[in-house]
Amino acid sequence: MTDVADKSSRIRIPALLIVVIAIALLGATIWRLDTSPSTDDAYVYADTIDVVPQVSGRIVDMPIHDNQAVKRGDLLFRIDPRPYQEALNEARARLDVLDKQIMLTQRSVDAQKLNAASLKAAVERARVQEAQAADTLSRTEPLLARGYTSAEEIDRNRTAEKSAKAELESTLLQAQEAAAAVSGVDALVAQRAEIRAQIANAMLNLEFTEVRAPFDGRVVSLHTTVGQFASALRSIFTLIDTRHWYVVANFRETELHGVRPGTPASVYLMSDTNLHFDGHVDSIGYGVLPDDGGVVLQGLPRVERSINWVHVSQRFPVKILVDHPDPSMFRIGTSAVASLRKGVESEHAPD
Repeated sequence: MTDVADKSSRIRIPALLIVVIAIALLGATIWRLDTSPSTDDAYVYADTIDVVPQVSGRIVDMPIHDNQAVKRGDLLFRIDPRPYQEALNEARARLDVLDKQIMLTQRSVDAQKLNAASLKAAVERARVQEAQAADTLSRTEPLLARGYTSAEEIDRNRTAEKSAKAELESTLLQAQEAAAAVSGVDALVAQRAEIRAQIANAMLNLEFTEVRAPFDGRVVSLHTTVGQFASALRSIFTLIDTRHWYVVANFRETELHGVRPGTPASVYLMSDTNLHFDGHVDSIGYGVLPDDGGVVLQGLPRVERSINWVHVSQRFPVKILVDHPDPSMFRIGTSAVASLRKGVESEHAPD
């Protein structure tokens, strides 16, 4: 009996040890999954823009090719500048002609103003002469009845008075006509402002004939070359912003507790699983389209009649900014694996 008991005891000890080890491994696994969740439902992402010209014309120069890396300020393509240069030259020529017209008109206006001022002085002299003639007539007429003057003298005074009045009226009319003839250059100056605006627009259009890279990037989806007619506001190709590379990883909602912008992360690409890259959470998705239920149709939520026994956790995209990506490896859409390190302080955490 003693031998049997000893043998049974020796059997129970390894079994108990195996159970303890299994429980410890299970606890470590659960702890690791809780503090460092990982997912292979991830892919590489970068911001992109459609490169579109702002003016239309035939492409005369395209020093790039598909999938080429470019630097900020590099020439992507050039549209034939001749029509826009001609429009600029024409606007500048119109401005020169208008400036000369303004100068000549100003001289004419100055002469008209001088003539008007001269006629204004003539009006004053005519008024004085008319007043003097009228005064002379009013003083000499009473003397005729007393015999102190002759009828011929009175007639001469009356004629002089009428002549002075007629001269005054004529001078007044000339002065009014001269004042009306004085025209400023305001309308021409307004035209000058309009032409200057046309020149500025022509210069801008000429500048738009050269399309340059707004940032460091990579050309993709280029399917044209020199000779193609480019239409304004129509895409020519796509430019990837290679300054920042991201990994978009879909984590279960149960794994997002404690995850916030700045949380450290580690990623690697399926193209080379030996290279790992550090990063941090840039943002967390706040909305996905559910596959079942909750869809709003005509103002009412639609809820499925059937209920699954197993409820699958929803996944939300977590956008991870890679700190030091390898430009030769990162491509949009590349499969990736991402891990988060919850509870670890990061220098990228927002204040």
